[in-house]
Amino acid sequence: MRKCLELARQAEGDTSPNPMVGCVITDEFDNVISTGFHKRCGANHAEREALLKIKKGDGDTLYVNLEPCSHYGKTPPCVDLIIEKKIKNVVIGMLDPNPKVSGIQKLIEAGIHVTVGVLEEECKKLNEVFLKNIEKKKTFVAIKTATTLDGKIATSMGSSKWITSEDARAEVRNIRQRYDAILTSSSTVLYDNPTMGHIKKVILDRKLKTKLSHKIYKEGEIYVFNGLKDEVIENVHYIKTPCLDGKISLEFVFNKLYELGIMSVLIESGGKLNGRALKYADKIYHFIAPKIAGDNAAKSCFNYREISMISECENFKIDKVEFFSPDILLTYYPI
Repeated sequence: MRKCLELARQAEGDTSPNPMVGCVITDEFDNVISTGFHKRCGANHAEREALLKIKKGDGDTLYVNLEPCSHYGKTPPCVDLIIEKKIKNVVIGMLDPNPKVSGIQKLIEAGIHVTVGVLEEECKKLNEVFLKNIEKKKTFVAIKTATTLDGKIATSMGSSKWITSEDARAEVRNIRQRYDAILTSSSTVLYDNPTMGHIKKVILDRKLKTKLSHKIYKEGEIYVFNGLKDEVIENVHYIKTPCLDGKISLEFVFNKLYELGIMSVLIESGGKLNGRALKYADKIYHFIAPKIAGDNAAKSCFNYREISMISECENFKIDKVEFFSPDILLTYYPI
């Protein structure tokens, strides 16, 4: 099953809106005789990829991190091919939350022994985006921030390049590729003029202060949520958005992204938007550089409210700590 997960990760960022799936087939002596993984939406599923490489009767056990499908989509049902190839045992990491899939019963009826729940939590973590999409019909929202040890993202004069090292910034580029779109604010565009290289980019710009001359508009599909107009100009989609208390409605934005088929979004912005987005966030990537700004007026990574009691803090669970020398990356989830 761990090999299935390794195979599945090879297509990270390429399968949306489909899940990441890997498959391993062994013979009766537990030797691996075939592997496969789902490379992109519309391509063969992992099971089909592996099964097409073997002859009927050669495989004994098929391992897959997600329940095989039993319905016609862009490809035929994997369950039918498993039965046709005379596989005797199927080991499944986790059930597919999509009710259309329902492949286990058909396998059992064909006399195949089925085991479910091997490395189930790891399998769910791998496809956390897909699970939210299917179960809640919503876009998966992640936030990326980079700070000093005292939580600052820029000095009081606005200087922010570079807080973290080149190794950390290279990992940011890897993280971006896992998500369907990158989201930022007009303030970030105006202050930093970033390119944010990605196929799809989202800008929150209530008063349309950003211009097509900014670097972020130079390539990709751009969605500009604003309070003024609905219009499409070449690759730029202006989406008129309700505003609450002078701010773009994030509820509307995330619901609209799901309607547009954007199944996951990574927020890269300042402390105010980061803070407002926390109530919607499914995951946070927090890079920390071993530096202390010590600037009372410097900008913080989540700067959106005042509280009087420590009990009012938002609580999170740290999932992983990684080193990108000399910096660290904390990955954490809301509790």
